[in-house]
Order: sequence, then structure tokens, then C-alpha cells
Amino acid sequence: MTTNLNFQTVAKEQIKFLKFPKEEVLNKKKAMVNRFLDLQRALSLGNLEREKVQIFFMDMDGLKKVETTVWGITDTSVILKQATIIPLERIVKVA
Repeated sequence: MTTNLNFQTVAKEQIKFLKFPKEEVLNKKKAMVNRFLDLQRALSLGNLEREKVQIFFMDMDGLKKVETTVWGITDTSVILKQATIIPLERIVKVA
């Protein structure tokens, strides 16, 4: 899915200035489950191995990606370093 789309790379420090709509970007339940499993894997990689992942997401202006370490996951969001938050429903893919 992400190979045909152009994602603008953003620094994690810029995410707090982005605006996020409330709509879910994924339309299939299986894709949502896979996203959550990928985020759990990313959380383990970040906490145990200090490895970064790429998070592909959509804000109000379009497609974005960030390379970062996942510090936490809640029911509604992903927490990055410096209390930066991306709403869960706006994440397209984790790699």
C-alpha cells in the first residue's frame, strides 16, 4: 500500500504542530488489528532494542511519515519521545 503513495517525511518534533481529523484511515477490521500488532512489535523493539520504526500516518494536510522509537501505546494513541502523540486511527502503517 505505501509503495505507491508519496509520504512527506516529518521530524518527530513537528508532529505536535500537526492537526489530526477524527476519522479512521483504515477501512478493514483486519488492517486495524494488524496495525495494532505492528505497533506492539514496534513498542517492544523500541524498549528492548532501542530500534526505530517508520510510522506512516495522515494528518489534515495529507500523508506523512516519521522514523522514531515508540515509547507507548494507549487505546487511542501512540506515544513517542517528548510526549509526542499520534492518534491511533490516523496511522496507516508501521514498518
